[in-house]
Amino acid sequence: MLRKICLFLALIALLFLVIGLSLQAPHLWKFAALGLAISTAIGIGALPALKGYQYTAWIITAVVAGMIFPASFQKWGDFDLRNKWLILIVIQLVMFGMGMHMRISDFTGISKTGKGITIGLLCHFTVMPIMGFILTKIFHFETEIAAGIILIGSCSSGLASNVMTYIAKGNLVLSVTVTAITTLFAPLMTPFLMKLLAGTLIEVKFINMMMEIIKIVIIPIMAALIHDYLKTASVKEAQKIKFLSILAVLWLTAQSAGLWTIFSTYFSLPLLETIEILNFFAGAILVGFAYHQLANRFKNLDGMMPYISMAGIIYFTTVTTAAGRDNLMQVGLILFLVAVIHNAAGYFFGYVFSRLLGMDKPSARTIAFEVGLQNGGMASGLAGTMGKLGTVGLAAAVFSPWMNISGSILANYWQSKALKEAEEKS
Repeated sequence: MLRKICLFLALIALLFLVIGLSLQAPHLWKFAALGLAISTAIGIGALPALKGYQYTAWIITAVVAGMIFPASFQKWGDFDLRNKWLILIVIQLVMFGMGMHMRISDFTGISKTGKGITIGLLCHFTVMPIMGFILTKIFHFETEIAAGIILIGSCSSGLASNVMTYIAKGNLVLSVTVTAITTLFAPLMTPFLMKLLAGTLIEVKFINMMMEIIKIVIIPIMAALIHDYLKTASVKEAQKIKFLSILAVLWLTAQSAGLWTIFSTYFSLPLLETIEILNFFAGAILVGFAYHQLANRFKNLDGMMPYISMAGIIYFTTVTTAAGRDNLMQVGLILFLVAVIHNAAGYFFGYVFSRLLGMDKPSARTIAFEVGLQNGGMASGLAGTMGKLGTVGLAAAVFSPWMNISGSILANYWQSKALKEAEEKS
């Protein structure tokens, strides 16, 4: 009922938007535009044909909000919404939500789909970063915006690829495994590709970026996998995790009580950075164990995590758009065109190379999604930790909504093709 009411409200908001634009009344058309976006995002859930685009509609709403009211989504009083630690926590929540869709068994699928994984990895970490580099040379973007295009091309696969593969009736085992493996390779491959292709555009510190990727991607996914492990663990195995969690609490408490000050006084910077990463791993064990206890008590908690993850991505999109509004006003349309070309190249080359290398159609379609759909949340998080959301993070804000739209369209098209192929065989 609420969704149908929102569709009606969207029509009213559209009317006020037209009136506001015709009267050149900014206060009227701005609020009407935001109201239209919000009402539509809720309302399309009532339409079966558009229900699958509801998340994309919320991303578009975030872009509209950031573009129309940029000042409202950069600072709230003295609190900076682009604060590095806030960004780190939010992106870790997003990646923890992503990890909830993964299983430890996903990382053991290499023996079943070794050839497909090799092709997926090679295509993923060559086609997209190279295409991003070429497009920055063709369109001559400002250096940090160009670096952002290369960055999103150098990130791991996004979870959307698994969803699209499922819809398209592709090879889901291959899709999930490639997503898992590209995520594991990201701490090495993303800094390497950024250093190689974007090193002349922005300063790329390989070790620092690798550490940031471990913090924002590997650590939260590790916490989620600990929760997955505990679901089927024996009492003895669960006790081991509990023991490690107690050690993690003691270790982190000791540092907050003064041990870190001693470390800072006597240890070198590289050693301090290593200890910091160990602290994050300790935190992952603790969070994974604590979350599992909560999930056992509150049975709906696992079902809520995807929504929390989506909310985090919407936050990033809003803040990034607000921070980069002036740049978007100048290059937004061109950046969108680049997003379309970049994304289409991933689908095309992923599919063609897979077919040329002897993969069947369902597997080739799977690789197309794995190559074409990047982890926009990871790109946003890295841009945020650099303090460059409004420039380096701009590509992720534009590319992510389009990837969801194009992926849905292609998945539904390939689904109909797969059904026809199945009928012909039978």
